[in-house]
Amino acid sequence: MSKAKARAGGRRRWRGYLVALLLIVLFACGTLAGLVASYARNLPNISRMADYQPASATRLFASDGTLLASVYKQNRVWVPIAKIPPVVREAFIANEDRTFYTNDGVDFVSILRAAIADLTHQEFQGASTITQQLARRLFLNDQISISRKIQEALLAMEIDRLYTKDEILERYLNIIYLGAGAYGVDAAAHTYFGRDIGKVTLGQAAMLAGVVAAPSDYSPFSSLTLARERQRHVLERMAANGYITAAQASAAAAAPVGLIAPRPPGLQGYRYPWFTTYAIARLEKIFGKDAVEEGGLQVQTTLDPRMERLAQSAVSWGVREALAEGIDGHQAALVAIRPSTGQIVAMIGGNHFSLDDQFNRAWQARRQPGSSFKAYVYTAAIDSGLTPATIFDDTPTSYPMGDGTTWSPKDDDDRFMGPITMRTALALSRNVVAVKVAARVGLDKVIAYAHRMGVTAPLQPNLSLALGSSGVSVLDQASGYSTLADQGLHVDPTPFRVVRDALGNVVLDDRYPQATDVVSAGTAFLVTSMLEDVITHGTGYPNAIIGRPAAGKTGTTSDFRDAWFVGYTPDLVTAVWLGNDNYSRMNESYGGDIPARIWARFMKGALKGTPPHPFAVPSDVVRVATCRGGYEYFLDGTQPEACARPAVVRRAAVVPTVAPTASAAPASASPPPNSVGDGTHYVRLASPAAPPSAAPAPLPSASP
Repeated sequence: MSKAKARAGGRRRWRGYLVALLLIVLFACGTLAGLVASYARNLPNISRMADYQPASATRLFASDGTLLASVYKQNRVWVPIAKIPPVVREAFIANEDRTFYTNDGVDFVSILRAAIADLTHQEFQGASTITQQLARRLFLNDQISISRKIQEALLAMEIDRLYTKDEILERYLNIIYLGAGAYGVDAAAHTYFGRDIGKVTLGQAAMLAGVVAAPSDYSPFSSLTLARERQRHVLERMAANGYITAAQASAAAAAPVGLIAPRPPGLQGYRYPWFTTYAIARLEKIFGKDAVEEGGLQVQTTLDPRMERLAQSAVSWGVREALAEGIDGHQAALVAIRPSTGQIVAMIGGNHFSLDDQFNRAWQARRQPGSSFKAYVYTAAIDSGLTPATIFDDTPTSYPMGDGTTWSPKDDDDRFMGPITMRTALALSRNVVAVKVAARVGLDKVIAYAHRMGVTAPLQPNLSLALGSSGVSVLDQASGYSTLADQGLHVDPTPFRVVRDALGNVVLDDRYPQATDVVSAGTAFLVTSMLEDVITHGTGYPNAIIGRPAAGKTGTTSDFRDAWFVGYTPDLVTAVWLGNDNYSRMNESYGGDIPARIWARFMKGALKGTPPHPFAVPSDVVRVATCRGGYEYFLDGTQPEACARPAVVRRAAVVPTVAPTASAAPASASPPPNSVGDGTHYVRLASPAAPPSAAPAPLPSASP
């Protein structure tokens, strides 16, 4: 065969090879195109990405900005791209996708490398762009396969076509998982460093970016050593891409991380949990549980951390004292409110919050208030035309009940003082007079005033109500007394200043509360002046003395099951309760003892730095000299024409050396069949009680 024929045959063979190769390539391309077309037809609709808002954590903050709690199903807070600092964006771009701003959403070289590795059963190669990672997290799954890689690339190109780079980066930085239960860069910044993403350092930003590849391994909570290695890697890539200098990278790598201690999830991770759990419960009641766990609410609360710490210290101290002195009271609770705004600045629901004790006695428990309920009785009386100088007989009396029996209220000293003024009766907490006042004013009116002043618990219309026989919460008592402290105006208590949704819109605003005119300023002042006597020389003396004008009332219940002190200044109202969860009796625990001391201890610390000032005298109040010296206050128009009857409280010989008590035994306890409280004996009331058979003529009603 000639060389020419051989060359011709060779060319024909090569042409055949080329044609075959071309056919193979065309077939492969056609097959690939078919596959791509097939995958493209089944791709998710990415237009909904514009409206995508993942579940976000609700965050609660104290009045000083302290983070109290994050409530979530997934710990995530959505942050706009404008609030994510450049150093954070650059760290993630340098580490995950250095051509992010110039590519079309995919890196074909990386895709080919990953496909070959998969076909040849080599170690799988990643190198997905930021846009591909976003597509996978939003629309696909983490399955390792060629088909998923093709879908991921197609979605990434479509996302890149429809959305700006900043829109893509914003979504990516808010949905990525960064370990320790944190989704998104802001949640991670709070989880690891205790700060907003806008305040992280260069080194902290690099550490966050280094976690992405393997959150369970590279989380600084899992291994600080590995996290540090990843941090250095990110800093090197940032320097290589011109975002920072080599010197800045070295300095950031050597700087302290600022890592905080891991906080356990849920209740254990809450700061000031007595208040925080109450605030969360209120949020769920207002907005619903799903909105709280997924809606990304941003909540500014009213909590004053300094006062909360003082309150917990005072409560724990009081319980220790009660046990040391043999009083045998194992639990206490405290609520403090600013009367002019209703803001709850401190709430303590027990001696110690723990996994075994989360019951909040400040608002979840209803206990009998004893004589501390008398403030509502006397407010209704003053607003009905009686005065602090009105005389009532502290003498034996009986009231017929509906079942044919009678009830005879008494005091624990089993003695009577004869004719005394209402001022004296309240200061010394005389039970018989309180019942006579309630009977004269009318139980329905007493209940109406208590509810309008802030008590939310249902109240039974029994004459023993005047002695505190119906259970109320500590929060109720603080709320009710705040009406007196704020000159007759009532503002519902609130744990919130302002609540915003995930987009920053205000959805609840308690910064400018609405006050309800419950009683006149004059009535509130007269009752306050009477309650001042409780502290200066009544049942609260001397334990409730705090070195500034203050008013308050003691309360003690049957068999010493509950002890209270509720008091206030013009600036702060605080209610304190002491007792046992099982309603077991304490050993002679009076409201003027441990509760008054807890109250005074807290108030002195809480008001430190606040100048003392007296309660303002309203324009409708007049001061009248008494016939025996001293003076008395009256609402203008109710004062006597001549000198007033004596109203100065004096410690008479018949006054007991310990504070009198008042109330009925708790419903869940088992009191003796003829005891109510303060040593008072009675035949148990029917409910509701029958009206007294010989009640005095009704007084003119004053509109509250």
